[in-house]
Amino acid sequence: MSPIPAEWRSETAAVEAVLLVAVDPVPVNLLAELLEVPIERVEELASSLAASYEEEERGIELARVAGGYRLQSHPAYRAYVERFVLDEAPHRLSGAALETLAIVAYKQPISRAQIAAIRGVNADGVMRVLAQRGYVEPVGRDEGPGQAVLFGTTALFLEKLGLDSVDALPPLQDFVPDASTVEVLEQVLRAGPEEA
Repeated sequence: MSPIPAEWRSETAAVEAVLLVAVDPVPVNLLAELLEVPIERVEELASSLAASYEEEERGIELARVAGGYRLQSHPAYRAYVERFVLDEAPHRLSGAALETLAIVAYKQPISRAQIAAIRGVNADGVMRVLAQRGYVEPVGRDEGPGQAVLFGTTALFLEKLGLDSVDALPPLQDFVPDASTVEVLEQVLRAGPEEA
């Protein structure tokens, strides 16, 4: 039995039809305008649609990402999808690009000079690549001397990660070793080759 009430079926089908042809996540307010219903109703429709996909164990799911909704393949079928698109996959980002993107994501808004200071190398080339791919964009200017351009992540970045906002990024402390591990690392790094 479908969790979608009978009186909602045409509205739910309309949401599904729009999301099926949408390239980008569709904002909730746009769906509300299209269906001529309140935003709360769209949220209820989306919730019911997502529940029905889950209940029917469908190969797709309704996800809320980058401030909107989109249809996407269910994570349980990732291996099949990866095999299908593997040959057409675009070039992957380099380690330097991923590192720079992480810095922008967690420190935004941030200038190129600040990124270079954190990474210890010039970030201009990597930032160009990230901007060309649509993952970062200028979001303002620093108020200090020179008024450097400040960068932040884009909606495409959120979409690719399946996040609704940067607030959903995992906390940095999850990746930082505890104090005792840092102490051991410092001792090993300070020791000479004969002591290690």
